[in-house]
Amino acid sequence: MRPNTLKRTAVSIVAVAGIAAGTLAGATVSSAAPDTSVQQTAVAGDVGTLAVNNFGLNTSQAKGVQRWLKARWNYNDSIDGQLGPNSWKAFQRHLKASHGYTGAIDGIPGPNTIKALQRKLKASYGYTGAIDGVAGPGTQAAFRKFGDWAKSAY
Repeated sequence: MRPNTLKRTAVSIVAVAGIAAGTLAGATVSSAAPDTSVQQTAVAGDVGTLAVNNFGLNTSQAKGVQRWLKARWNYNDSIDGQLGPNSWKAFQRHLKASHGYTGAIDGIPGPNTIKALQRKLKASYGYTGAIDGVAGPGTQAAFRKFGDWAKSAY
């Protein structure tokens, strides 16, 4: 049993020496690198609220939706074709008034917002799927029909 212990000790010493030699082999005399770190600032709040969710709409359809929201639902941000939090807050006001949305007006198009949107799309834009809160292909196709209408009407 003693020879195995000596053998393991010798192997360990050789391994440590090899690692040390490999580490030192690339070492040269140098100075410290200049500080190139970037100052980072912590941001409080939900980063998800900054997301854009067009759910299949192209930019011109989304601009039509934003013009409709501006005309009817107190949208007061830019018409840029990016349905961000302010677009969704205005849309949630519409969905609350007309399509059974009971959630917060928070600009986050979560499952309850999508369910209310699906009710709207089922009533007028050919959505035939389940009211499940998932913006899948059927929801997106019907939302594009709504986007086409908004683009032509506004």
